Amino acid sequence: MKYAVIQIAGKQYRVEPGQELTVNHLDAEEGKNIEVSDVLLTVDGDTVSIGAPLVKGATVTLKVKSHQRADKVRVAKYKAKSRYRRVYGHRQPETTVEVVSIG
Repeated sequence: MKYAVIQIAGKQYRVEPGQELTVNHLDAEEGKNIEVSDVLLTVDGDTVSIGAPLVKGATVTLKVKSHQRADKVRVAKYKAKSRYRRVYGHRQPETTVEVVSIG
């Protein structure tokens, strides 16, 4: 079993080849490949490489599948005894990527 732990935009993800995952919005076109060099750990069978803080020479190739927005989160403000109420929503932009290879 081959997998890696990578860091994208300050968040860490455990990825395997062929896996699809949703991350915060990446500034890349759909269909393009992205090389991620922030690899914290790689495992290939019994071989484990742990970075200090990054594994040297390790890269993970991701293919951008689509850009979308997450589900709406409703935010409400309320102050007692003053008739103050505000409700608004927020949809976080996100990107779906597929792991092509771990090298």
